Amino acid sequence: MEHSENTPILVARAGPLQGQRWPLTKPMLVGRDAGCDIIIPDRQVSRLHARFLPVSEGIFLEDVGSKNGTYRNGSMLKEPVLLQDGDVIQIALAQEFLYLAMDATTPLPEAGSEGGRLTIDERARRVWVNRILLEPPLSVLQFRALHFLYQHSGEVVSRNDLIVAVWGRAEAAGVSDQALDALLRRLRERLAEVDPLHVYLVTVRGHGIRLENPR
Repeated sequence: MEHSENTPILVARAGPLQGQRWPLTKPMLVGRDAGCDIIIPDRQVSRLHARFLPVSEGIFLEDVGSKNGTYRNGSMLKEPVLLQDGDVIQIALAQEFLYLAMDATTPLPEAGSEGGRLTIDERARRVWVNRILLEPPLSVLQFRALHFLYQHSGEVVSRNDLIVAVWGRAEAAGVSDQALDALLRRLRERLAEVDPLHVYLVTVRGHGIRLENPR
């Protein structure tokens, strides 16, 4: 199906459909049944599981009475929700999708060509370290943290500013230092999987966090 680069896109990540993508130009039914628009061949998935519904405001996602649930960014849906760019959608525990508010198929610049050895493509939610694509992709919170630090490479970002950027201002007051430390620890581990010889996230005691991104 032809579509413009402004068309919302659903990208399959972890799961049996990994790598496939669908333009969300019409209502799309997800499930195990052969009549669904997106068929997930897994017994955890209900015959009719979830639906993507284009409306004037964007794309709504609703669970249609599934047994094992539909999740957005880790939270089970209890009512239809309007998707936001970068939302991660989980169908039971069988298939993960990434929602992009517009198509991200435009050619990417060569990884690492626009700055340091860590490069981010915001639209596709992809991260390269030393020209190696980070797989599996970062979680939503990990990506938000790294992207905010990437936008301020070389600067010291306060812990509070980082919490607001990752969790949002409405939830920031309830986020503990331990939660941020756990997020940063896991993020450091993910980066070290590809480049164990360089510390990208530097803690500046009493001030905050700095991303060191050498060429």
